[in-house]
Amino acid sequence: MTAIRRVGFAPVVDEGARLLILGSLPGDASLDAGQYYAHPRNAFWRLMEAVLGAPLAALPYEARLAALLARRVGLWDVIASAERKGSLDAAIRTPEAADLIALTHRLPDLRAIAFNGGTAARHGRRILEGATTAVLIDLPSSSPAHARAFEEKLAHWRMLEPYLG
Repeated sequence: MTAIRRVGFAPVVDEGARLLILGSLPGDASLDAGQYYAHPRNAFWRLMEAVLGAPLAALPYEARLAALLARRVGLWDVIASAERKGSLDAAIRTPEAADLIALTHRLPDLRAIAFNGGTAARHGRRILEGATTAVLIDLPSSSPAHARAFEEKLAHWRMLEPYLG
């Protein structure tokens, strides 16, 4: 398999966002579907469903996004594009950073930025530490490649609850 330059999605956010969740770079299933967290075993939508206390996983994709925005939650990735074979973060090469600083400056109510996984945290903290007043939160990855029990992941993801609108 040859490394292909993968390009992420536009941010899903509006200026009322209080919480911004940043992944690394969408995996192949997400890129193929044109949707954040589209892999059927990725726990993101189930985790957010539990944190928000609202059904998300069974909703159509656009309704999921609308539900996040209604709760003042935005989504994006720390890497705008990178070369990668397959979907694993470990295979990311020559990453181009997303313009996180410009985005965060457009979000006057932003209180917290959560990193979905270690790669997102490493890249995102390098960019954002000292450049934002938002609390930076590292979360275990929602990816099925990060083998932890759902309940263990959820215990960490519940740290987002105070920042929900």
